[in-house]
Amino acid sequence: MEHLTISANGAEFHVVRAGRGKPLLLLHGWPEFWLTWEPVMARLADRFSLIAPDLRGFGDSDKPDGPYGPDGHASDMLALMDALRVDRFGVVGHDVGGAVMQPLARQAASRLSGLFFFDFVYPGIGPRMAAPDRLNHIWYQSFHQMEMAPALVGANRESCRLYISHFLKGWAHRKDAFDDVLEAFTDTFFDDGNLAGGFAHYRASHAGRVAMMKGEAPVLPPIAVPTCVRWAEHDPLFPYAWTDRLSETFSALDLKMLPDVGHFPHREDPDGAAAEIAGFFSRVGWS
Repeated sequence: MEHLTISANGAEFHVVRAGRGKPLLLLHGWPEFWLTWEPVMARLADRFSLIAPDLRGFGDSDKPDGPYGPDGHASDMLALMDALRVDRFGVVGHDVGGAVMQPLARQAASRLSGLFFFDFVYPGIGPRMAAPDRLNHIWYQSFHQMEMAPALVGANRESCRLYISHFLKGWAHRKDAFDDVLEAFTDTFFDDGNLAGGFAHYRASHAGRVAMMKGEAPVLPPIAVPTCVRWAEHDPLFPYAWTDRLSETFSALDLKMLPDVGHFPHREDPDGAAAEIAGFFSRVGWS
């Protein structure tokens, strides 16, 4: 794997590249960075040119000065692909990455061969995210907006490790999915700026999520880019039942449940995840 630093959209981005073939951009979630994709990259490198950046605020990429949400990340990724001289590409994303892919597709549909999502937030979830029985699942989204949050979580390495591992283990169905990289994840988020940089996404996304939960999100035309969604059977954060309105956001939708995994299918079952990604992009002629 090749590690690069790329200047784009006024920032420096850490990017990991591997493989050869048609380009795929891999967009991580929170609490993640490029390394979350390594098992899938190892399985797809013989078929695709894989591009896994750290989003602004995460890993070894530059940090934003304040709130930084999906629209900003989407502009970053388009500028990054320009800097890499990649005109057309497929996108694979999860969690925060899935939130970024939606404005990305609205800004530059003609550049995208297809969209492949694991579990993520989209407008059709609506008020269900704030239902009383869900409040214990979304508390962190409010906490991350507090100015004291990075200092509390990052008070020492062990507090950072406990916090990050709480989500990596708690949201996974296969609890050992991150055991081999937990120390690397801890070290990365304990680095200067990475807790605040990741939390910046929640500060920027708050108004939009409140509008969604109040049923007041703006109604936008559906995204016509070919779209594949593989949603986990056992995601405690985003239940599979919440996929019922995906067709309102994506008009060319291929939806299926992934069995026996939680919020992180790409880490919990990399064989299955890689096979689904490869199969979809083959079906849309991008392989």
